[in-house]
Amino acid sequence: MRSTTVIRKEGMECLVKSLGVLEAEVFISSLLRERFDYTEWQRDYFAHWTLEDFLCKAQEYEEKNPVNPCLISKNPGK
Repeated sequence: MRSTTVIRKEGMECLVKSLGVLEAEVFISSLLRERFDYTEWQRDYFAHWTLEDFLCKAQEYEEKNPVNPCLISKNPGK
């Protein structure tokens, strides 16, 4: 698993790429300012999704972001 620092860096890069610097900062500020329950948000967001929706989205993501076979561990957990 990647470090928290790497995940935060990549997350911030995604936010900036998607929203721009200013709106990324507004988004983060809103999470810090308001009580935000990710589990509740996730439950509401995905409530209407079917299994087929998940599978379709996963397939689309994999096609756009293929896994590099060199990055797959031949000895998981080690």
